[in-house]
Amino acid sequence: MPETNVLGGELEPCGTDPTTGFERDGCCHTHPDDRGRHELCAVMTAAFLSFSRERGNDLVTPRPDLQFPGLEAGDRWCLCLGRWVEALEATREQRLPETTVPPVVLEATNEAVLGAVELETLEAHAYGNL
Repeated sequence: MPETNVLGGELEPCGTDPTTGFERDGCCHTHPDDRGRHELCAVMTAAFLSFSRERGNDLVTPRPDLQFPGLEAGDRWCLCLGRWVEALEATREQRLPETTVPPVVLEATNEAVLGAVELETLEAHAYGNL
């Protein structure tokens, strides 16, 4: 059965260059072995990549052993839900630039994230709205 996006439609692919998703299939599917919940499709920003690196999650350096090519600003990636929420909270609490929160591709973001983030919050950070 196809998974649904946060808008109620069929989950669209997030990215294939580089290929993203827990299973590296291009989609932000749920997966029982995915403890990081790579269910939110985001467009990387330089500010977010720096933020993530500062918190111990280097998304820039390639890791071929993990089929990870390294990311750069503009790449679409199925991001760990917790890291996106952390960036959102940091912009509010620490007054970091708004670009620290990478824009969300709603059509490619799994509805499973709605248990942790309200749709209105996602829409406020939707790719194309910023």
